[in-house]
Amino acid sequence: MRQNNWTWAALVLLALVALGYMLNRQFPGVLNDESSQMRLVHGGLWLTLIASSAIMGWRHNAGLALKQALGWIAIFMVVMVIYGVKEDLMGLGGTLGSRMSSQLTPTKPVQASPGTVYLTRAVRDDHFRVNAVVNGHVTPFLIDTGASDVSLSIEDARRAGINIETLSFTQPYQTANGVTMGARVVLDSIQVGDITVRNVRGSVMRGDAGISLLGMSFLNALGSYEFRGERLILRR
Repeated sequence: MRQNNWTWAALVLLALVALGYMLNRQFPGVLNDESSQMRLVHGGLWLTLIASSAIMGWRHNAGLALKQALGWIAIFMVVMVIYGVKEDLMGLGGTLGSRMSSQLTPTKPVQASPGTVYLTRAVRDDHFRVNAVVNGHVTPFLIDTGASDVSLSIEDARRAGINIETLSFTQPYQTANGVTMGARVVLDSIQVGDITVRNVRGSVMRGDAGISLLGMSFLNALGSYEFRGERLILRR
């Protein structure tokens, strides 16, 4: 019986992997950034746990299996709610739904009030990440206060409508991987939530630059920004 239970668990996990593969084929690029990949892994593990518990219990007691599945879901929701509201004593508002959303999708900016949004620090690596809109195209960024400019990878620059063939990669930049060459550009607009900054100084990095960086040329154009616990608050 134990072997049959593990077989069911393996089949559930295999089905989730196949589902992730089909979604990536149907929506190319949706899993390109690390934050999306980690959310898929976390979600898959939770679904595997819940589904396996339900399947194994259903064969013995259907009612008990249903209670167990609902219990796991309730535990997951309670954990997310507790983690999401722990900063409330520090004075930042927002709806319960928004706070939960910021934990489930930390790259999504949460609207606290008109002209004020916040980002939640990623549990995985303690960094702040955001899916911003550059020249009308969604671009995943790592927030980097050590970067003077907004730095785009070649792939993200192309998606933002920049003609790579016309750029001159003559500007040296010091990165974590050493010195690399980049090309200076001016980005028409960068939008995070309802905050839009226009004519932002940026650079396109040659080679495999990894994730794009949202640097000080964007942050300094804001009215203010501050790090408050597990949140980065941006104000227009």
